[in-house]
Amino acid sequence: MRCRPILLTLAATSLALPALVNTAVAAPPDTTPGDKRVCADVAAGYAHCDAHVRTRGARPDATTSYSNGYAPAQLKKAYGLTGTGTTTIAIVDAYAHPTAAADLAVYRTQFKLGTANLTPYNQTGGTTLPAGNTGWGQEEMLDLEMVSAICPSCPIIYVGANSASFTDLGTAVKTAAAKGAKVISNSYGGSESSSETSIQNTYYTIPGVAITVSSGDSGYGAQSPAAFNTVTAVGGTNLVLNADGTRQAETVWSGAGSGCSAYISKPSWQHDTGCARRTIADVAAVADPATGVAVYDSYGSTGGANWYVFGGTSVAAPIIGGVYGLSGKTAGTPAALLYASPLTLFDVTSGSNGRCVKGRTTTGAYLCTGGAGFDGPTGNGTPNGSLAGF
Repeated sequence: MRCRPILLTLAATSLALPALVNTAVAAPPDTTPGDKRVCADVAAGYAHCDAHVRTRGARPDATTSYSNGYAPAQLKKAYGLTGTGTTTIAIVDAYAHPTAAADLAVYRTQFKLGTANLTPYNQTGGTTLPAGNTGWGQEEMLDLEMVSAICPSCPIIYVGANSASFTDLGTAVKTAAAKGAKVISNSYGGSESSSETSIQNTYYTIPGVAITVSSGDSGYGAQSPAAFNTVTAVGGTNLVLNADGTRQAETVWSGAGSGCSAYISKPSWQHDTGCARRTIADVAAVADPATGVAVYDSYGSTGGANWYVFGGTSVAAPIIGGVYGLSGKTAGTPAALLYASPLTLFDVTSGSNGRCVKGRTTTGAYLCTGGAGFDGPTGNGTPNGSLAGF
């Protein structure tokens, strides 16, 4: 089933660039935003994408041709990210987007990111892409544009799976690695199952490759493949900027997924005591649609208004993928670096994504509540520019 996003009421789209792209002045968060998921719920054995599109409160900006979601320069300034990278980053999604290259070019031109080095493949490495899907197509554009925002010089591979089954998506992940990707971003998830250890070992265990996975958009509760101990599970935040574009405040996004896996063993580099198995998440980035990002997409739009504001941990996963691309640190198990150098990250210490109190005690409350040090919704924190944690 396709899920078509509701059209935002935005300023008319124009490919003509303004004299000065607004990359310094932050848009204050809307206190009463509306948003919806772009992918429908799925049956067991399948994944849904973790993207949300704003449906109201988009704050159109008459001085630019894009919606007032955060722009690349704002994201990089907020997280102190500088420099360039040359690491090949892959995006894996289900299905395809018929005008992805053209839409990505509009985004990169708008924000002066240069021409993309983009190579698409199907899940077996061929050049004939699978059928298009509106919801997953918007997810694809979000992913491609967020990687471009953070690491515009990184070569990008797109691998489109034949379907949203974990088998097809996993096959696409293996193909991305075979094609030379050292970072693979995955903005999707589904319910855990007793077969997920086999799926992890077959498809998502690739030493020397940083595999980022969104933690989910339904609040407290574990999902797969974020639960795999061979990936970097990425949670989400509400990010508010100062007028000069610097980071003012960051709290747990209430929709960010977190929790304790029912099946996957605890990795040696994770030491929290409230979960005997794998804990989600490891790290985080902006995900709240109320403080969302600007995305250009002509496939999922109607009426010619092609700029959207997107949120969801689908934003956070490719942002962290881009950070790995900047650092190039993908040897061994990349997620372990986030635990070896947690003080190099911004610590997110407030906010909650649900109720995780056990019985009448507060044991395990960190699994759903932001606090000093490691917590479930944001892991060890968000990027702070040093890249030591990456």
